[in-house]
Amino acid sequence: MKRLLIIAILALSFGVNAQQIAPKFEKVGEEVKATYFHANGEISQQGFFLNEKLQGEWIMYDTKGEKIAMGNYDKGVKTGTWLFWEGDIVKEVSFDNNRIASVEQMNAKESVVTN
Repeated sequence: MKRLLIIAILALSFGVNAQQIAPKFEKVGEEVKATYFHANGEISQQGFFLNEKLQGEWIMYDTKGEKIAMGNYDKGVKTGTWLFWEGDIVKEVSFDNNRIASVEQMNAKESVVTN
């Protein structure tokens, strides 16, 4: 019985891996637009590469297609203000040369800023 259960779990895990959707890459001028997908077909993240480094705006989504993060890269380095959504909470994280410079947290419904 144990052996049958292990075989079933392994078969299911291989089935899940088989459903992975290949990323899509599209040349846009000098940059390459990249779109990655969750196993359910929803976009997981989308952004650009320049000279094989993350460049410009990148947006991340959960498996339901809801935005969970958005920010910018400059030559592969996180820069500027990034936003992270966690339910009703929005975190505004400022980056300076790939390091966190400051974090602010807001309640999206109340628009109240907390530190």
